[in-house]
This record gives sequence, structure tokens and C-alpha cells, in this order.
Amino acid sequence: MRKPIVLTLAVLIAAFSLAVWLIGYDASSIQAHERRIGNIIPFGGYDWRVLDVQGSMALTITENVIKRRPYNAQQTGVTWETCPLREYLNGEFLQKFTREEQGRIAETRIQNHDNLWYGTKGGDDTNDKIFLLSLEEADKYFGNSGDYQNKRRKSYENGKWVSVDNGFAFSNANDSDRIANYSRQASWWWLRSPGRTIHNVSVVYDDGLVDVGGYGASFEHGGLRPALWLNL
Repeated sequence: MRKPIVLTLAVLIAAFSLAVWLIGYDASSIQAHERRIGNIIPFGGYDWRVLDVQGSMALTITENVIKRRPYNAQQTGVTWETCPLREYLNGEFLQKFTREEQGRIAETRIQNHDNLWYGTKGGDDTNDKIFLLSLEEADKYFGNSGDYQNKRRKSYENGKWVSVDNGFAFSNANDSDRIANYSRQASWWWLRSPGRTIHNVSVVYDDGLVDVGGYGASFEHGGLRPALWLNL
């Protein structure tokens, strides 16, 4: 009767070793997946696209527009530091995540540059856990064309986008990567950078083009694509 028992223990030990190996393999695969720029990872009930990886941290943005909200409730001068949308993201929206998930979201120093094309003040830098991309980041993390920094300005004339000195937008081969859906339809979405004036905010159109001049901050149908740095 001792032989079957020894055989059973051997089988259990082998099964346990296999399980440990499989768990380790899955964890490693998941971490590698999270570290791959361009991949989509689930977190907190949303799908997030990896835009950048720095050490053990990944910059991510929701793959889709998750909500529509105005940048500012009233059409008054506003910056990212003072806008209600920032308060919402780092308050009510952040609280939707579990305590464990919140612990994985890094607080980051956010630079709020002036608008390079119009000179509109970007306001003070901020410390945020959740934020919107800036004009610089909308270019850098989607192809890094340099169109914004180098002021390659375009305007819509005679049915097409053409390069002009007073153009209000930049458009390039990376536009398609910036397209995001809301309720299965392409939707425009807010950036955090100021637009043509302190009453306007830069946006990404539903076709992925970036409007540096921006829309009025109180537009109710502005798409929301939160971004955050995630501890892997």
C-alpha cells in the first residue's frame, strides 16, 4: 500500500512545480506586455494604450474617449491648473479605482507650457495623478513628427489641408493613431494646453488632426481621454 502513496505524492509535487512555473510565466508575459509601447492593457475597467516606458513606469492613455465633459463650466479664462476637468480627474474619477489600483498610479510633475504658436500662457506646473496630454505630447507620442515644435502650420482651404504661415493645426501621417471612439464613433478630445486665447483649449479632431488654436473651453461635448503614469 505504500507504493501508490509515494506515486501520488510524486504526482502532486510535479503538478505543484508545473503550476508555479506557469504562474511565473504568465506574470512575466503580462509585465512584458505592459512594457511594450503601442500595446493595450486593461486597468481599472478601461483599456489603456502604452505611449512610453521609463524604467518601471509606463505612460498610458485610454484607448477610447470615456466621457464627454467641458474643460471649464463657463467660457472664462482658464488654465490646466485651475480648470474643473483637472479637479474631476484627480478627485471623483480617481476615486473610481480601487485602493490597490490607486497605489499603482504615480503622482507626476506636469509641465504646462505656453502655446508655441499663439503665446497663450499655460499657467503653473502641477502635480497630478491623472491628466490630459499636452500639445507637445500629442505630437511626441504619436509619431514624434516635430510639426508642433517646428511650427509646421496647416489650414483647411479648397477642400484640403495646406501649409500656410497662419495655419491653426498640424496634420501628418500619424493622425490615424490619434483617432479615438466614443460610443463606437470617432470623437474629438481635449488636450490640456491652451489654444489661441486663454478662453480656448487645444483639441484633437475626430480624424486625428491637432487643432492648436483650440475650441471654447465650455464646449459640453469635449471628449475625455485621461492619461497616467502606471507602476508596472
